[in-house]
Amino acid sequence: MKKNKTIPDLIWQFFCSVKLAVYTLLIMAVTSIIGTVILQNGSPENYIRLYGQPIYNLIKVFNIDDMYHAWWFLFLIVLLCINIVVCSIERLSSTWKIIFPKQIKFNPDRFRKIKNLTSFNHSTDTDQLTKTYESYLEKKVGTTLKVTTDTSIALYAEKGRWTRIGIYFVHASILLLLVGALIGSVFGFKANLNLDEGETSDTAFLAKKRTPVNLGFSIRCNDFDVKFYDTGAPEEFKSNLTIIEDGKESFTKDIRVNHPLRYKGINIFQSSYGTAQPGGATFEIIQLSNNKTENRSVNIGEEIKLADNMGQFKLEGFLPHFDFKGNNLGEAFVGSITPKEGESFQIALPVKFPTFDKMRKGNLAFVVKKFENKHYTGLQITKDPGIWFVYSGFILMIIGCWVTFFMSHQSYFIEIKKDATQGSIVSLSGTTNRNSQGMNLKIKKVTSLLKDM
Repeated sequence: MKKNKTIPDLIWQFFCSVKLAVYTLLIMAVTSIIGTVILQNGSPENYIRLYGQPIYNLIKVFNIDDMYHAWWFLFLIVLLCINIVVCSIERLSSTWKIIFPKQIKFNPDRFRKIKNLTSFNHSTDTDQLTKTYESYLEKKVGTTLKVTTDTSIALYAEKGRWTRIGIYFVHASILLLLVGALIGSVFGFKANLNLDEGETSDTAFLAKKRTPVNLGFSIRCNDFDVKFYDTGAPEEFKSNLTIIEDGKESFTKDIRVNHPLRYKGINIFQSSYGTAQPGGATFEIIQLSNNKTENRSVNIGEEIKLADNMGQFKLEGFLPHFDFKGNNLGEAFVGSITPKEGESFQIALPVKFPTFDKMRKGNLAFVVKKFENKHYTGLQITKDPGIWFVYSGFILMIIGCWVTFFMSHQSYFIEIKKDATQGSIVSLSGTTNRNSQGMNLKIKKVTSLLKDM
């Protein structure tokens, strides 16, 4: 009578199913393709423009905009981990018995029927040949068993039983890779930080959510340097950074693209740069009626009185890109003039176009003479506490694949019979758990060696 399976038995059977592993991998593969096709970590406006509101709502429900951190994708990873562990345990018992048998036995009849069995005559007597071949097997293969019958002497040796555990190395490596990915996804982060030259900060902002992340230490940008090709494209840009912890400077280092700074499990990459807002500028103020000029230094946010009681000027800010009638005029300062009589109005002063303000045809014209041209450095800051699991997984994967595909459990059988001419008849065969064709070639090679002994 067939025994009814209990609920734990059914659960165990579900998780040790090879089909579960195949289906899980297929789902992960398909969804990974979706994750490469659909924009990740984009703004809502981008998704609505590309796919429309209904599709965007679906994307948000299933977190497809950040798919590799979505709960369901992490669940698939956990499911695959459990499946690998259960499958390994399920098959470990039988594998263990093969690797560590209580007693090594062999069946001569089995080896006599193998297709790679070869036989030859040898002029040496049986006893002497047995000693020679037994010594050879001990040296080249391993511990040798000898069975003596009335008609023959059988020698058996094997090596590489332990290689059957190679597949478990591969399973363990996959587990390490998956666990590393899980740890990095849950406990790691990818954030951005823009620092002006001379600025210090201990807080970065997550790339997608823009929520602050405290780093546990401060980063100060001492200097930023950029070199350009003749075409104007950036050739190299680097930042000189100082790490400050508990109010003390730990160390200072230059970072460039692909040459990050690493500190306490956090990686700081040079990713971008831009023009930082200067503190102020020096302006040449021209009275258009008599071309009288004066130079005045003004800080951003500062308000000054104009000559000849002509009102006040306030420097309001700085724009890295000033758009005028659809044309980008580059860097520009923005200010406002409040005449002695009348309402205040705003003016823009492009750095590269000194005569631009004269087009207003007012009483005064402002020209930017000089200012401190500062840059900000764009840093990408990442933390992945699972990275060592991933590295260990790759190393174990290489070892496991080498053992699994390039090593094998090999068994050798030599039978020696007395010949009517006082010589011997030698038969040789062998088995392996993989690469049987390679084993056939080895048998031919060993046969040639045994003939010459």
